[in-house]
Amino acid sequence: MLWGKKKEEDQDQEVVSENVVDTAPPIDQKPFWQVIWPVLACGAGLFSDGYVNNVIGSVSTTLGQQYGDVYSNSNAASIVPAIAFAGTVVGQLFFGYLSDKWSRTNSLLISTIILIIFTALAAGSYYHNDAVGLFNILTAWRFFVGIGIGGEYPAGSVSCAESSGELKSGTRNTWFILFTNSMIDWGFVFGAFVPYVVAAAAHNTHYGTIWRTSLGIGVVFPLVLFVLRLKLKEPAEFSRNSMKHAKTPYFLTFKYYGFRLLIVSLIWFIYDFSAYSFSIYSSSILANIYGESTVLTTVFGWNTVINLFYIPGTMLGAPISDRLGPRYTLILGQVLQAIVGFIMAGCYARLSHPSVVGAFAVVYGIFLSLGEIGPGNNIGLLAAKTCATGVRGQYYGIAAALGKIGAFVGTYVFKHIKSADGDAIKSAQYKFYVSSSLCIFAALLALLLPHIGQDTITKEDAKFRAYLESNGYDTRQLGLKKGESLESLDETEENTVPVAKAE
Repeated sequence: MLWGKKKEEDQDQEVVSENVVDTAPPIDQKPFWQVIWPVLACGAGLFSDGYVNNVIGSVSTTLGQQYGDVYSNSNAASIVPAIAFAGTVVGQLFFGYLSDKWSRTNSLLISTIILIIFTALAAGSYYHNDAVGLFNILTAWRFFVGIGIGGEYPAGSVSCAESSGELKSGTRNTWFILFTNSMIDWGFVFGAFVPYVVAAAAHNTHYGTIWRTSLGIGVVFPLVLFVLRLKLKEPAEFSRNSMKHAKTPYFLTFKYYGFRLLIVSLIWFIYDFSAYSFSIYSSSILANIYGESTVLTTVFGWNTVINLFYIPGTMLGAPISDRLGPRYTLILGQVLQAIVGFIMAGCYARLSHPSVVGAFAVVYGIFLSLGEIGPGNNIGLLAAKTCATGVRGQYYGIAAALGKIGAFVGTYVFKHIKSADGDAIKSAQYKFYVSSSLCIFAALLALLLPHIGQDTITKEDAKFRAYLESNGYDTRQLGLKKGESLESLDETEENTVPVAKAE
């Protein structure tokens, strides 16, 4: 907000004049590739989120084929697909605090290392030729994989949002989306495609090879990303406005952002409740259409086709967020998705036959694609840009954690959304009715959020500073470096002010 900046200049002219170059983001001054690669390196780690969370659906299907009723009738059938979400919640909350109070880049590096180690361990799960023991070990490793994924949200996405402020105005939301949610969606696609390729190479046999290889390939991307992240520096916005060496005014922060955080969290909960549940169980839905005797490549192949529909939604929807703004784009996507969902529920009886599985994949894919245009692309953007830099990691981490709780709940609830008579068609219809109704509710909630513009991060920091100052908080603490204190700043000001007057 321009008046906010002007007010700060009037109140403390000498200090601001000395730091005017530092406080204004160097927008459009650096070469494009110099400002885009930190955005890529920070945000692209969410590819692993999409891959690891989607591939487990195919892994679960394969385990069902390999171990039969031993797996299908065990608790592992529901725990293995869902346990990573529990770990992700822990990671989001922990790294949210760490990224605000320690370092954005170091938090990213630690979460990447966790992701690499435990994804590899999950692929090598083994327990003395005991199937149930193997399921338990796989569950444990998947929990820790989730912690690594959780770190990508508050540390990676927040850094991505702050770094995008140096990109050309009018494109910042687009680039943020392309390197965050689009990465998740590409992860979804590869998480469906890789098991298909591996199953084809294994001739739909050697089930252990299929699921272990599919999980193990998930190590490659974070390993490459780790090398890129070694060169990252702290975002300029974080360096100017962090509270890592200041006392965080949690009570004032809650008063200012509490309601906004609640709305963002509810929308994220609703989106993940449906999106991740449909993603994980899409191969199971297809298996139900074809029957239990269908070969894996058929199920995985159509699952890949369905997941490909995420891509046009996120890629084509990204520029819309710059045109309409994230809030209205989210509402548009939710309403359109609800309409398609209600249509699909009504026509499901006709679409759920092997002879028209192509039509089912197209309509189902459009349903998923519209979800990406709306909340998929924009909920993370809203979470990253509706609060001040000093508390952004924790704010984002809480919102994302509640979203993942929605995903965790959804993977359990979806199995129990069924008709009383056990009819498979009615049961699938009910899932789409529930999801579409929630879309309408989320669209109404979005009306309560503020507009997000190109310079929202800078303006939000200025407004939050003014709010803190009006409540007696000394905002000179923001951006303090290690070893600095308010006393040292006072001494510096005393030494520099007389010189300025003499000139």
